[in-house]
Amino acid sequence: MKRVNIYLAEGFEEIEAVTAVDVLRRAGVEAAMISITGSREVKGAHGIKITADELLENIDNFAADMLVLPGGMPGTKHLGEHEGLRRVILGFAEKGKLIGAICAAPSVLGKLGLLDKRKAVCYPGFEKELRGAVIGDEAVITDGSYTTSKGPGTAIYFALRLVELLVGRGTAEKLKEGMMI
Repeated sequence: MKRVNIYLAEGFEEIEAVTAVDVLRRAGVEAAMISITGSREVKGAHGIKITADELLENIDNFAADMLVLPGGMPGTKHLGEHEGLRRVILGFAEKGKLIGAICAAPSVLGKLGLLDKRKAVCYPGFEKELRGAVIGDEAVITDGSYTTSKGPGTAIYFALRLVELLVGRGTAEKLKEGMMI
């Protein structure tokens, strides 16, 4: 079974995180919410509290097939400042493993220099943070092992793309039909 780690920081965008978890689990993917806060309870940008499945420091982060960074503020800022998570992201990049980021979170990848000469999107206003990226206009873009998306309104399309990458287009199409998208 494929595994995806979805990293949560205080102030994450709830729609983006929960949509990814829900759609991936519907596809039979083991989608785990991983807190970087030191506590399993993490409060989102809109005051919704989520109980994460695990803490970053208690798992083998590299056992996952993909990592996902939801956006939101100040969640994105916290993701980018967390040294342990930055090491995980850079390790995934070095190994060519799949990385997804939505909303403001592609800026974390941009600041790490991972989007140079790659096509990417983000929440409007964060484009300057995507150092060296070729800014696209699509709702979701996959370039190599990186998938980026614009924001809360594109979360379902982002999640379906992740399903497609992990378990195939057929599964993504069946989910799309079943969820009436």
